[in-house]
Amino acid sequence: MSQIAASAVIHPMAVVEDGAVIGENVRVGPFCRVGPRVTLKDGVELLSNAVVTGLTEIGAGTQIHPMAVIGGVSQSLHEAGEDSRLVVGANCTMREGVTMNCGTVGGGGITRVGDNCLFLANSHVAHDCILGSGIILSNNVMLAGHVRVEDKAILSGGCAVHQFVRIGRQAFIGGLSAVAYDVIPYGMLNGNPGILGGLNVVGMSRSGIERSVIHQVRRAFKQIFESEGSARANAAAIRDEYLDCPPAIEILDFIAAESDRALSSPHRGKT
Repeated sequence: MSQIAASAVIHPMAVVEDGAVIGENVRVGPFCRVGPRVTLKDGVELLSNAVVTGLTEIGAGTQIHPMAVIGGVSQSLHEAGEDSRLVVGANCTMREGVTMNCGTVGGGGITRVGDNCLFLANSHVAHDCILGSGIILSNNVMLAGHVRVEDKAILSGGCAVHQFVRIGRQAFIGGLSAVAYDVIPYGMLNGNPGILGGLNVVGMSRSGIERSVIHQVRRAFKQIFESEGSARANAAAIRDEYLDCPPAIEILDFIAAESDRALSSPHRGKT
């Protein structure tokens, strides 16, 4: 039997399957479908024609708009029907036609989305993606499997992200960009192929990072990408210079971390 809180409002033309867990003050609109292994936390709202399925947990206060399909089975060619999950955090918004898939056993078994994220119309989050909080995916953004996106990154309309790519915190991806390689925290990438054009200085300033710190990060950026040698070697060589600059250290640690993809740069992709 479903566990439906007394304060929940379920439209008579919605389908809530046996086994679903529905929290306080949840609202499920007409023609919605909630699967038997779904948990909707307190205050979740499903507008008309939304589908939440699979082994899926939707965080408190999240709103899901018409024609979104959340928790569908992965589109991986290796999908074999194993048990896997989707966990979405609190206060997210999923606009019309958004799709999010559960994970795969081979990829860790879970797709995870943080709090306060905004997914605009027809954006897609594939299997085994791990997203932080405060992220914006604009219309028609496509994340392939196993992508990682850190807090407060913004992905503009129509951009496509290759599987296993990492996008660092507060990075900005321009519209229609092809993201084939990792993007550093605070990086700004545009184009097809995507080229790292510099730092998201506007975003850094808006988030309260002081101008003097931004200047330090810009200097580190030039040392990494404009000096002779590889970006990874350059980043390792300058780390001790920036121990008092957390944003720069964040970039350097991101570059040093193991990854399945190469690093986006101002040079990669240019002919």
